[in-house]
Amino acid sequence: MTSSLFFNITTFAYLISMLVFFAFLASRSKSVGTAAIAVTYGGLFVQTVAIGLRWKESYDMGVGHAPMSNLYESIVFFSWTIVLIYAILDIKYKYRVIGAFVMPFALLGMAWAQLGMNTGIEPLVPALQSNWLLYHVITCFLGYAAFAVACGISIMYLIKAGSEAVADKPAGNTLLAMFPPTKVLDDLNYRSIMIGFPLLTLGIITGAAWANYAWGTYWSWDPKETWSLIVWFVYAAFLHARITKGWVGKRAAWLSIIGFAATIFCYLGVNLFLSGLHSYGK
Repeated sequence: MTSSLFFNITTFAYLISMLVFFAFLASRSKSVGTAAIAVTYGGLFVQTVAIGLRWKESYDMGVGHAPMSNLYESIVFFSWTIVLIYAILDIKYKYRVIGAFVMPFALLGMAWAQLGMNTGIEPLVPALQSNWLLYHVITCFLGYAAFAVACGISIMYLIKAGSEAVADKPAGNTLLAMFPPTKVLDDLNYRSIMIGFPLLTLGIITGAAWANYAWGTYWSWDPKETWSLIVWFVYAAFLHARITKGWVGKRAAWLSIIGFAATIFCYLGVNLFLSGLHSYGK
């Protein structure tokens, strides 16, 4: 069995997971929620096996490297980290309804990777032939994944807060009653960003060390480097405003969503639309 087959199974599992989470929202059945999280964990396990298989396949071909070197592999890994962060959140807090707002991100990534990209394993370009590849990519994408989860939670917050403002009372026996209280959602948004921010910081530091190893300079204001710094400043502003100014609620939720939009542009937009030292990411 090949990694491609397992990645296809993963994509299908994430599709089923998302649909069952939507059914969970509609039915408010605890057993449906349990089924949704079970499919999610199953998909995460299969994807983990697939990543390991692809790594082995690269060695079998004589070009052995971690499966994180091109756009296809990075998107697959990004989807994996999103589900991993969500799984950790679920184990700790048990707010399974969040899956309905997080799994679409993972499914979109997997579907795009499987349906629209070259999935072949290729030799590494010289700049990527370093152990810094693992350190940099893992820290960055775990940070990105935490921001994706924070974005999903922020969308939930805005929906629930907006509904309560219109009704001028907490959600009763409605679909929104499934959501955690707005205070809890606000806190989970903050906690997710508190996980992602230091990981992004480590990603930037390891990226600078890698750049010095590969190109002889720690920082060159490449578009990717510039946008990663912009993303860092957005989330630094979020934490600063939260800690010193008491920013909570809608302002914090919107800043979280803006931060994730900047993150996606840093990850995909720069690679697809701008040229620079990271053009091999295309």
